[in-house]
Amino acid sequence: MANDNNYSLGPVPISARKGMLSLTMVMLGLTFFSASMWTGGTLGTGLSFNDFMLAVLLGNLILGIYTSCLGYIGAKTGLSTHLLARYSFGIKGSWLPSLLLGGTQVGWFGVGVAMFAIPVHKATGLDTNLLIIISGLMMTATVYFGIAALMVLSAIAVPAIALFGGFSALTAIESIGGLEGLNSLIPKEPMAFSTALVLVVGSFISAGTLTADFVRFGKKPMGAVFITMIAFFIGNSLMFIFGAAGAAATGQSDISEVMIAQGLLIPAIIILGLNIWTTNDNALYASGLGFSNITGLPSKYLSILNGIIGTFCALWLYNNFVGWLTFLSAAIPPIGGIIIADYLKNRHKYKHFSTATFSNINWAAILGVAIGVAAGHLLPGIVPINAVLAGAISYLILDSLLKRLKLTSDSTQEITNE
Repeated sequence: MANDNNYSLGPVPISARKGMLSLTMVMLGLTFFSASMWTGGTLGTGLSFNDFMLAVLLGNLILGIYTSCLGYIGAKTGLSTHLLARYSFGIKGSWLPSLLLGGTQVGWFGVGVAMFAIPVHKATGLDTNLLIIISGLMMTATVYFGIAALMVLSAIAVPAIALFGGFSALTAIESIGGLEGLNSLIPKEPMAFSTALVLVVGSFISAGTLTADFVRFGKKPMGAVFITMIAFFIGNSLMFIFGAAGAAATGQSDISEVMIAQGLLIPAIIILGLNIWTTNDNALYASGLGFSNITGLPSKYLSILNGIIGTFCALWLYNNFVGWLTFLSAAIPPIGGIIIADYLKNRHKYKHFSTATFSNINWAAILGVAIGVAAGHLLPGIVPINAVLAGAISYLILDSLLKRLKLTSDSTQEITNE
């Protein structure tokens, strides 16, 4: 543990906590992702301007509230998502969320690598597989240095993406007659508003559930809430707007492809690389923490292994992106809901991790995930919200019920022994 600067298996000490500005950059680096631009382009061509803005702001507000709750808990305890899961799921039970969350982040990493290589291949003619290998290995190499590397990389990438991406988006909007022209566009294939909300929330619910992995380095819990709201409500909304503007003007959702269409090839490749690199390093960092919880091995070595796997699976993951999003929208939210519910009910147990006692497997949490997934698929409404609420509520009910049954069983056993 002494040499584990990722604090994979214990709380982040006060001496290692970071300032708000650097953590805000890390979180914005996470949410500045091309996948959000893709989804923004889909929404922009399927909704009216007013419905688009409402869906993006409402969806990211929901994401912001959800992730802020997890961020508060992470900063308050100094614990990663996976260590927090031990309280509600049990030690071995926490392997389920670690496997789900860690595995999805390896997937996001692979998708990101392909999202860099494919447009660069189209623009330059360089071999796609060679680009995937080189970019994947470069992105993997930086994650070895942990949160410090994420902070440096994000401090460079976030301002660059905001400035160049903003300039390109404004140019694209002006080319179709400004906001008035954007507002006058009529969707060719209208999209249901509820579907749009599912896409907004579902596009980042996986990474959002891992918020505690990053803001556990925050000095104050309320500061973590502020950081998280900026990242998801403002940062992620900006990516959706960039995507919609590009799709309206050029038919391309990704701002880098819009920049290529505008003749800005070199800046486009730089922005695309930085955009994906920051999010991918966050994904690998979080995946390493997840598999560290399962194996007990240092997370930085596991992150490197995950990066290699994600690199070689990149094209397959890219080609199955829509199915991946659909899976994430229902399978991940119950985990965050259960962690939040358990903390609200049992926050006194979270004060001293080193002396805390954990069950082996808490079946109430395992069943809560299954019920949350089922609710997301079967109930009408917004899939991720249904999954979060159903997972949290069913966990609280089942946990109380199972504890009462255990007390009754123990009392009966004592009477029998007497």
